[in-house]
Amino acid sequence: MSVAKKEYKRITVKTLVDMKANGEKISMLTAYDFTMAKIVDGSGIDVILVGDSASNVMAGHETTLPITLDQMIYHASSVVRAVERALVVVDLPFGSYQSDPKEALRSAIRIMKESGGHAVKLEGGKEVKESIKRILNAGIPVMGHLGLTPQSIYKFGTYTVRAKEDEEAIQLKQDALMLEKAGCFAIVLEKIPASLAKEVAESVSIPVIGIGAGNGVDGQVLVLHDMIGMTHEFHPRFLRRYMNLYEEMTTAISQYVGDVKSEDFPNDEEQY
Repeated sequence: MSVAKKEYKRITVKTLVDMKANGEKISMLTAYDFTMAKIVDGSGIDVILVGDSASNVMAGHETTLPITLDQMIYHASSVVRAVERALVVVDLPFGSYQSDPKEALRSAIRIMKESGGHAVKLEGGKEVKESIKRILNAGIPVMGHLGLTPQSIYKFGTYTVRAKEDEEAIQLKQDALMLEKAGCFAIVLEKIPASLAKEVAESVSIPVIGIGAGNGVDGQVLVLHDMIGMTHEFHPRFLRRYMNLYEEMTTAISQYVGDVKSEDFPNDEEQY
């Protein structure tokens, strides 16, 4: 049964916990620049993720690994300047938190101070527990991320569904409980069986946001460029395209080129 949407002037980490308690689903999309973030925020999104997926969709890298902390801060700063309502969560990039909890804290502080973001997100379970504790002790909200963790792609060797086997599923459930106990305000579950994701969402009091994790969780997240059809080569089962912007933009730009070549643009009314 759907729940009536409550109007929130500003989304906070507490808002998201209240939304879960009230049975209201949480909407989340990525954004990486001022113009797109302004559109997304104005459309009523609850959470904007400045994802390390910028490495893919903005910079053209094959994986999320190459993007740097400085680059994440640049993208996050651009997004924060556009946002009036949504909670802005910023990914900690690969190499900025995994090996050293002190380095994790320094990275998180830089993001919060230099970008104005509202929270950070990092991938992993028990192996990053100490990093999470350090960041939380500094008063910085943390969103966890379990299941398919793209920063570990070379360890997995594939982007296929995670936690299908019992051992990995048990570890994921344990990690989710650990993240809640440590103080994370929410968890992203990526590309895991829907039944497992639903079980995790029901076992914790914090919101669970899914991407390729079924509809039994507390909210959904997609990469904006995938959802509006700018990245037309990507066809995972979990993706619903709400536009075909690649085709629309290609058509529009081709028409512009033709109008310039034929001297149709600019016409008399488009000149001074």
